[in-house]
Amino acid sequence: MKLYYYAYTGHKNGLDRLKRATALLKEFNKKGLDTLLLVNDFRASLVAREFGIADSVHIETIQDIDAIAEMGDVVIIDSPEDDRGRFVKYCSDFKHVIRFAQSEDDSSRHGETVLYEPVIVDSIYFEEHKKEDRTLFFLGDSDADKTILSNADFFEGEDMELLLGHYFYVKYENDLKKIFTKLHEAEDYIELICKSRRVVTASLQTALEARVAGAEVIYILTAPLGQNIENILSLLQVETMERFDKNSYKQLMFSNTLNCHINTQQSKNIATNILNIMDL
Repeated sequence: MKLYYYAYTGHKNGLDRLKRATALLKEFNKKGLDTLLLVNDFRASLVAREFGIADSVHIETIQDIDAIAEMGDVVIIDSPEDDRGRFVKYCSDFKHVIRFAQSEDDSSRHGETVLYEPVIVDSIYFEEHKKEDRTLFFLGDSDADKTILSNADFFEGEDMELLLGHYFYVKYENDLKKIFTKLHEAEDYIELICKSRRVVTASLQTALEARVAGAEVIYILTAPLGQNIENILSLLQVETMERFDKNSYKQLMFSNTLNCHINTQQSKNIATNILNIMDL
């Protein structure tokens, strides 16, 4: 039996799901499971290696999982894609099908197990790291619409350093150099999230990682949040603001006191729960 973990990735949909996948897969591998990561593109495979998962296979869509996995295997799926009826076959052929919920009211449709686990963070972010006095901005892993440039006035005079996304265009960097005090390569993601004292981001996964690493965090909302996520961000004292509102940013200015307790066993516990579901 093999465990396949499919994380929806790519230039348009980012790498948040990949970061969750690598965190859990490392826990599974510690327990001796035979695992394989499934992603949608070569770039995602390279990033997975940076995050500690050496091997992965590319597939086109969620409908191609059974081109790799075989009957009796276990499949974990983190994707918002339309399966076009494929889940019926998956639930019939595979020993276990586990799917991450895409909303708070999501439920099992064909007998698959649905996971409601919004906080999955690699253990490296819980380690002690000496903080460097910088305000780091990370939009996300791609900016195809050039969101940063269209909000250039938000960054003016704020002395922010930019962490580039893994899918940023090379020529785009020339324009970004005019806005930020310093640009950091995407390959330095883990080190910068661990060591930066302040982080501003539009990525929920990055907001969670930076916060458990001990940074003061402002999360820029680009879409409405579910109540569960709102509660978690409030518990973790992550400040939130609507889009790129400079007045809101100046009012927040990292005013939180960072005195909450963070469960350092979160991802390990989630991995254990999944193994219990599979009776392994």
